[in-house]
Amino acid sequence: MSDPHLWIVIDPDVSRENPVEDKNRRLVRSHRSGPLDRDLKPNAKIRDELGEILNYPPSQVLTTEEKDLIWKFRFYLTRDKRGLTKFLKSVAWRDPSEVKQAVEVLLPMWTDIETDDALELLGPGTVDSRVRNFAVKQLKRADDDELLLYLLQLVQALKFESATNDHRTSRSIISAISYEDSGLADFLIERSVANPILGNRFHWYLMVEVQDKMMSKMYGRVDFRFMTRLVESENGQTRRDLLRRQGELLQILSTKAKELRASKDSRPKKIDKLRAFLSDPKNGLNSMPPLPLPINARVEVTSIIAEKCSVFKSNLFPMLLYFQSSDGSEYPVIFKNGDDMRQDQLVIQLFTLMDRLLRKENLDLKLSPYDVLATGPLEGMVQYISSKTIASIVSEHTTLLNYLRSHHPDEGSVGTFGVEPGVLDTFVRSCAGYCVVTYLLGVGDRHLDNLLLAPDGHFFHVDFGYILGRDPKPFPPPVKVCNEMVDAMGGTTSTHYARFKHFCFTAFSILRKSANLILNLVSLMVDADIPDIKHRDVHEQLQDKFRLDLTEEEAIKHFETLLNETSYIAVVWDRIHDFAQYWRS
Repeated sequence: MSDPHLWIVIDPDVSRENPVEDKNRRLVRSHRSGPLDRDLKPNAKIRDELGEILNYPPSQVLTTEEKDLIWKFRFYLTRDKRGLTKFLKSVAWRDPSEVKQAVEVLLPMWTDIETDDALELLGPGTVDSRVRNFAVKQLKRADDDELLLYLLQLVQALKFESATNDHRTSRSIISAISYEDSGLADFLIERSVANPILGNRFHWYLMVEVQDKMMSKMYGRVDFRFMTRLVESENGQTRRDLLRRQGELLQILSTKAKELRASKDSRPKKIDKLRAFLSDPKNGLNSMPPLPLPINARVEVTSIIAEKCSVFKSNLFPMLLYFQSSDGSEYPVIFKNGDDMRQDQLVIQLFTLMDRLLRKENLDLKLSPYDVLATGPLEGMVQYISSKTIASIVSEHTTLLNYLRSHHPDEGSVGTFGVEPGVLDTFVRSCAGYCVVTYLLGVGDRHLDNLLLAPDGHFFHVDFGYILGRDPKPFPPPVKVCNEMVDAMGGTTSTHYARFKHFCFTAFSILRKSANLILNLVSLMVDADIPDIKHRDVHEQLQDKFRLDLTEEEAIKHFETLLNETSYIAVVWDRIHDFAQYWRS
């Protein structure tokens, strides 16, 4: 608890087991591991019961009877990769004999588990470091691209390692539990030293956490160990210098962003001052030795193109910076100061993961998960994708089709409204993709100024200040589909809208299969100081979206019902927002 005026009172009776229940558990359970226990197999009825328990979502609390059933068939379950997390929840961690058998006998016997279960075992609920070490070993099977998808959460999981060590002095925890270092930090350091892309992200994730007063020492030690190992590796000093230069670049940009935000100058004057600053040779930004961008280390930049840079019209006046890449291409970035980018970073990370999961099932919904990197608690970078808001398109072109037609006309194709078939297909697919992923994460505050469309048909969302069901508007529709999107498909009776619905249903079905992975990733962020996650039951919010209580067919029908509901109040709110934007401009 952060409030220094609050006292924590320890009740010695809290966490004590009921002696009657404890005696009953000892009678019901056998701690033996002889041939009878090892060979015990369930009949068909019990097999079904076990299967149902193993399919429970991570947050489901097991009953005493379910725990006893799991314990009874613990040896049988060692061959089932889904069984480990449920078994560990069934262990009485105050009983040394149970802990000894669970960790020293059964855990080494267990078959390899999936990534989602390994991530669950690295959460705050796992206090035995031997279990956490088992989870780390499972993660070692992931390649670097997969590890990059979970890196944000794994850096957060280091907090729970620290918390586990703090339990050593707690009298309420039995001495049979091991509190040694599980090796998560060493694993992340080793992989980050070996892969520059992974290492770049790892460093900046650590740098954000170092600014957290509660955990700064721990994360500082991890980054020091990373830097030490990095310098000892081949070309390590060069990589260390690049990270230092990235820090210097960010510091220069941060100082300029604060200056522009505080200035009373008009926006055109701010833009002139920014361009003058960037083009001044003494600032070292109009020409620099090749440098990997912090936000995307695969992109190597050599300068900032001053004449193309600008300042956005908003309260924080974020800077639009065009970086010149070594290969001759340009990489535009929005640099924000005064805004917490960590929630946007999380949402985009989960969008990227969902996109990978869909593509793995050969479903490409043309998502555009642009890069986001929080470089501090109130600062960060966002990749800029050339596009226009739905509001501005409607204002300038009347309809989305007119906008697409102006960039990619095609009068020869039938049924595409004069738009190139591939562009319209991209639009339909991306509308379906974002319809599903924003629904699952409960993205709120949707209006025509944070729905964007690129000239090539890619539709996407920006600004994720409200997630997991939070919304400043009353009665927000759960599925975000505006009339302008439907009209561009030819209306609800068109073949394009039918394809849109089919893509939605298929995507929803695919992502439901990975519900536990998404649930566990969000759960690992509970202490990340993200507004819409801390102090909230994120599991309940997400599980309601996945509807894991329904069959696949029932779930699709449920989603179709949500999709078919027309929310007239959403249209009203869009018009109110447009009116407010008009008077603000």
